[in-house]
Amino acid sequence: DVQLVESGGGSVQAGGSLRLSCVASRSLYSGACVGWLRQAPGKEREGVAAIDSDGIASYADSVKGRFTVSRDNANNTVNLMMNSLKPEDTAMYYCAAGGLGTCLFRRPTDFTYWGQGTQVTVS
Repeated sequence: DVQLVESGGGSVQAGGSLRLSCVASRSLYSGACVGWLRQAPGKEREGVAAIDSDGIASYADSVKGRFTVSRDNANNTVNLMMNSLKPEDTAMYYCAAGGLGTCLFRRPTDFTYWGQGTQVTVS
């Protein structure tokens, strides 16, 4: 199994920035999609960004132009840079990994391995 550990969450004022990091316990296998998903209280979990092994990223419309996902396979790390944060970005953010094709739609049910989550609060 792959263990995923997130870090970097916290509280920030609207307009601010945060950088989330996800470290995997072993090499992210070729073809794996790694995504960031979030869940706000009372809402369904949604995939906000994902990146495949070729470095091709996809984003939810709500975060396009504000969030950037990047991947460092040598260090088993995937980062999410979040700029121009809004109160509606407040949620628990999860790092997750899935197989080839998962990145296209970022559906939570398509991801196999999950981290414990890190809280992001924007006020």
